[in-house]
Amino acid sequence: MTSNFEKMTNAELRAYALKHRGKEDIEALRVLFRRRTPYRKELTFYPAKNPAEKREQFERFKQIIEEKQSQTIKDTTPPLDE
Repeated sequence: MTSNFEKMTNAELRAYALKHRGKEDIEALRVLFRRRTPYRKELTFYPAKNPAEKREQFERFKQIIEEKQSQTIKDTTPPLDE
């Protein structure tokens, strides 16, 4: 059975990888590791002090989400020595 790992969510991939442990089925782990962002820029948001700040933060959250959704996932996984 071949699963389409690229269409799975991270939670689904993790569950699949835990259920199908073993050397013969590591493609799910490769996809999951490609999706990670080890060097991401940390963001800190503090509670808004007034309604204007709250709107600004909300717009910033939307912008961040849109940026994340538009990013492509690069395959940086080295090939296995087989």
